[in-house]
Amino acid sequence: MPKMKTKSGAKKRFKVTGSGKVKAKQAYSRHMMMNKPKSMKRKARGLDLLAEPDQRIVLENFLPYSRGKRRNKAAKKGGE
Repeated sequence: MPKMKTKSGAKKRFKVTGSGKVKAKQAYSRHMMMNKPKSMKRKARGLDLLAEPDQRIVLENFLPYSRGKRRNKAAKKGGE
């Protein structure tokens, strides 16, 4: 069976943590920043964890080789 390809847009946008969760940049911080409140701009800095259903979509469809981290953690917990 051939290797699965990672989506190149996804590898630029998402990072997978050691525990298998997916981090991504906050939305609404690209343009027209003068029209947004200061508190909104402050909250949109940095990275945030995706919601569980979105994490599943990213890991299954876009980052196929990052799923192993999550499976390995679950296998280790079950084996202890």
